[in-house]
Amino acid sequence: MTTSIIICLFPRCMLLALLLLAFCAYAGASEPELKRLQAIPFTKASIDDEFWAPRREINRTISLPHSLAMLRKAGNITDFELAAAGKRGGYIGPVFMDSDLYKAIEAICYSLATHPDPTLERQIDEIIAKIAAAQRPDGYLDTYYEVMEPDHTYTNLRDNHELYCAGHLIEAAVAHYKATGKRTLLDVAIRLADHIASYFGDAPGRHEGYPGHPELELALVKLWRATGDRKYFELASYFVNHRGSHFFAREHHTPDHEYNGAYWQDDVPLRERATIAGHAVRAAYLLSGVTDVAAESRDAALLHMLERVWRNTVERRMYVTGGIGPSASNEGFTTDYDLPNLTAYQETCASVALILWNHRLNLLFGDAKYADVLEQTLYNGMLAGGSPDGKRYFYVNPLESSGNHHRSQWFSCACCPPNFARLLSSLGEYIYAEGDGALWVNLYVQGELTVDLEGHPVRMQVQTRYPWDGRVRLTFHSGSGANKRGLRLRIPGWCSGATLKLNGKPTPIRMTRGYAALDRVWAPGDVVDLDLPMPVRKIAAHPAVKDDVGKLAIARGPLIYCLEACDNETPLAALAVPSGAKLTPEWRADLLGGVVVLKGRGETMPDEGWAGKLYRTARPARPVAVTAVPYCLWDNRAPGPMRVWIPTTPPPPVAGSPAD
Repeated sequence: MTTSIIICLFPRCMLLALLLLAFCAYAGASEPELKRLQAIPFTKASIDDEFWAPRREINRTISLPHSLAMLRKAGNITDFELAAAGKRGGYIGPVFMDSDLYKAIEAICYSLATHPDPTLERQIDEIIAKIAAAQRPDGYLDTYYEVMEPDHTYTNLRDNHELYCAGHLIEAAVAHYKATGKRTLLDVAIRLADHIASYFGDAPGRHEGYPGHPELELALVKLWRATGDRKYFELASYFVNHRGSHFFAREHHTPDHEYNGAYWQDDVPLRERATIAGHAVRAAYLLSGVTDVAAESRDAALLHMLERVWRNTVERRMYVTGGIGPSASNEGFTTDYDLPNLTAYQETCASVALILWNHRLNLLFGDAKYADVLEQTLYNGMLAGGSPDGKRYFYVNPLESSGNHHRSQWFSCACCPPNFARLLSSLGEYIYAEGDGALWVNLYVQGELTVDLEGHPVRMQVQTRYPWDGRVRLTFHSGSGANKRGLRLRIPGWCSGATLKLNGKPTPIRMTRGYAALDRVWAPGDVVDLDLPMPVRKIAAHPAVKDDVGKLAIARGPLIYCLEACDNETPLAALAVPSGAKLTPEWRADLLGGVVVLKGRGETMPDEGWAGKLYRTARPARPVAVTAVPYCLWDNRAPGPMRVWIPTTPPPPVAGSPAD
C-alpha cells in the first residue's frame, strides 16, 4: 500500500512543480526587446503619387464637406444645440452620435495641417463653439445624457458610449490644437478628461469602471503627450489594468456564473487573454490603447499578451484582405478559422482599428511583420470601404457578393465614413519612423520627407509607382552631417527576390526584423534603389477555413484582386482559375482612374443540356477569358456578383428540369 501511495503522489508532485515553474516563468517573464520608435509626423511627409494623392485630394475636397453636410442632416449638430439650450427631449439618433462629429472634426484638422482651407476651418470653429456651449460647468459632456437622462450619467458604461465619445473628442481636440494652434477644443477636452479622472479610479471616493466601447484609453495617452499631464496616462493605465474584472456584470446585476463578457473584452483580465474576441472594433481599439500603455510601462505580461493575441489574430482570425470580424451577429469574432466570404462582416471601422493597432506594435517592436499587416489592411480591407468619388461607403465588406451589396452615402450608425476620412487625411503618419539611430521606411509612397533627425535636417525624395510597380528610388538632398545613420527599408512579407543598389552599385541586403539595413554617413546626392518584384501570386487558405477549400485568391504586390461580373463574360458561379493558369498584369489608364488589371485564361464546364439523358460522357473544361481587378475598387461600375476566392476547378453546370 505504501508503494502504491508513493506512485500515485509522485505524478501529482511533479505536476505541482511544473505548474509552479510555469507560474514563476509567467510572473517573471522577461521584457521583449523593444525599439520604441517614433512616428514621423505626417506634416513632414508630402504625398504626390498617382495612387494615394488623388484619393486624398478627393477626400479633402469632396468627402470632408460631404461628411459635414450629412452630419448636419442627420442631426449630430442639432444635438449639441439642444444640450447648450438646456432642452430635455428631442435628441436625434443613437446614443453615440457625438462620436461621429468628433471623428469628422479630427479628419478635417489633419487635412488643415497640410492643406489650409479657410472655409473648412471657419465651419469647424463654428461647430467647436457649439460643442463648448454644450459642456456642463463641471466639465461633463455627452449630448444624449444631457438632453435625455441628465440624472443618470455613468450608469450604463457598457452600452451607452459616454467614454467612447469622450475618447473621440480628445482625439479631435489634439488634432485641432496641433493643426491650428488654437486651444478652443483642447480646453473642452481637458475639462472633460479632468471630470472623468475625478470620477473613476482606485482612490477613496472614486468609482470603478471602464469604457464599454474602448477608445478613451488611446485618446488619454494622446492627451498626456500633448499636455504633459501624466494623470491622463495614469487614468488610461487604470482602465487597462482593471479590464476583465467583470465590472459590466456588476453594473447590470448579472450573476458572475451566468456572465460572459467576451463581447466587451470583459471576460478575463487582459494579461490572461489568449485570443482576440468579441466586437472587432472594440477589440482592436482596446489593444491599441493597451499597446500605448505597455510601451510606457514596459509591463512584460502585457507585452507578451499583445504578441500572443496578435498571432491569434493574423494566423487564425484575419481575412486575406486584412479585415477582421466575420460575424454580423456580434460585429466581431467567433472561432478560429471561421472566415466565411459571402457573409463576411469585416467592418470598415475594424480595418481602421487594426491599422492603428499594428502601427503601434511596429513602433514598439521595430518589426516589419506588423507593418506588413498594416499595409495588407490599408490597401485592401480599409480602402474598399470608400468609393473613388468620395461620397459612398461600405460599412460591411464581404469577400463575395451575389450582386446586391453596394455602398451608401451615409448610415444611421455613421461610424465608418468619418473613420475612413480621418485615416486618409493622416496617411503620412504611417509611412516613416525614427529611432534606434535610423530612419525607418514602412510604406512606399511617392513624395518627399523633410525632417530634423538628431539635430541634422534630412530631406529625402521618394519616387515610385507603388503599388502598381515595385521599383522605389530614394534620393537624399541633404545628408546626416558627419554622423553614420541607419536607413531601414521594409521588405514586404509578400516579396521574394528583392534587390538593392546604392549609388548605382548592387548592394547585399542585410536583413534585420524584416528590414533591409543600410548604415553610412549620408551625403546629398546619395541614391538608393530598391526593387520589389511583383509577380502575380495565388494564395491558398489554411485547410480549416472551410469556405476556401479548393479555392485560391489572387494577389500582386500588396493588392488582393477579385473577379467582378462586369469584366467577365462567363458567370462567376461557373468560373474557375486553375492553380497553374497564367495571369498577366495590364495597365488600364482608362479604368477607375488608372489601374493594373490581371488578365488570363480560366475555365468553365460546357453546358450542352441533359434533355433525355441520365448519364453522358464527361467533357473537358472549356477555356474562357478572365479579368481580375483590385478588391479595393470593386462595386464602382455596373453592379453584379464579385468573388475574391475562386475555385481551381469549374463546378458542373446546373442542369435544367427532367423535361429539358
